[in-house]
Amino acid sequence: MAIPAARSSGFPLCSALKADRPPCSTTTFFSLRDHHHLKINGYSRSLNSRSPFFESSPFRAGGRTWRISYRPKGSSGDSDFISMCLALDDIVDEAVMACFTLSLLDQSKNPVSHHCHTTMVNNFSEVRVIGFEEFIKREILERSEYLKDDSFTIRVQIHVVKETPSVQVPPSDIQQHLGSLLSMEEGADVEFRVGGETFVAHRLVLAARSPIFKAGLYSPMKEGLVTNAIQIDDMEAQVFKAMLNFIYTDSLPEMEQEDESAMTQHLLVAADKYDMERLKLICQARLRNHINAGSVAVILALAEKHNCPDLKAACFNFLKLISTCQLGGMEAEEYEYLEKCYPTVKEDYDNFLLDFEKAKISEGTEGNSPSGHKVLKISN
Repeated sequence: MAIPAARSSGFPLCSALKADRPPCSTTTFFSLRDHHHLKINGYSRSLNSRSPFFESSPFRAGGRTWRISYRPKGSSGDSDFISMCLALDDIVDEAVMACFTLSLLDQSKNPVSHHCHTTMVNNFSEVRVIGFEEFIKREILERSEYLKDDSFTIRVQIHVVKETPSVQVPPSDIQQHLGSLLSMEEGADVEFRVGGETFVAHRLVLAARSPIFKAGLYSPMKEGLVTNAIQIDDMEAQVFKAMLNFIYTDSLPEMEQEDESAMTQHLLVAADKYDMERLKLICQARLRNHINAGSVAVILALAEKHNCPDLKAACFNFLKLISTCQLGGMEAEEYEYLEKCYPTVKEDYDNFLLDFEKAKISEGTEGNSPSGHKVLKISN
């Protein structure tokens, strides 16, 4: 190794790892590995030199150009240890991820196990010089057989780590496969009759998606006895078909805009009946977009009957908005529907009107009903 002038005055140093191999990674990588031997001639002369450190000639390893930096008295210049570092010599505009092992070699050119030091993976394009402050204590080297004829040899094994070309993983297609299982009817083992139509399905799939289906199809009393078609009388065929589609694909079929509100209301009832919470939440989210003066009563009643407090709150927020803006309120027929079928919801609505009137009076405005409909009188 020649003794040229120093190129820089300082460099980062790493603590040695106890491992004798580069660290593993859970990411898929490939490594360009190569090693280089460097013989330090004139060890005693380097101790007496004015130069704080010396560099090797550049060499290629792992597809990159490197230099080895040798500090006979450490980075401080008065240490009892020899410091050794590896420096990237290339000018790059991309990350160079690498780790390396520096080893002292014996006279047979084999690494001395207790003088092998390995770094973690580092980005050499950001920190271009990395090494070990305490590579070996000078006293130990000088008393060892590894220093001979005023020279010793080290080996650097470099691992330039690169990511493998990314593998494009397509989106999950399990929904498509389960949907095909439903449409092809292969392996179907249960039959339903709904509104004059027959549907076949798979008990395992139904049981996995609905605790009600599971109880009905796999209870001890029913196990192995479900042989006849199951009759469902409280649901329309198209609603049951849409629910089956959701069970297998976790999605709802496309609907015409004018049919979406009515179909979603029916699906909300079905979701509540079969304890399918995700479908129930999806239906509530859709129905929020269909709340208007002509539908608010029906949606409010559904929310009350099927325990949907957020949907119920959305209905009252809508009524508050249109009342505040003097755009009218609930239509007369809608109010009569609540009064007849859902008196508790009607009471909630009346209380809402009462609070609204009180608020208007406190503001000094006249107290006309926000709806403008005479039917919306507050009952005692």
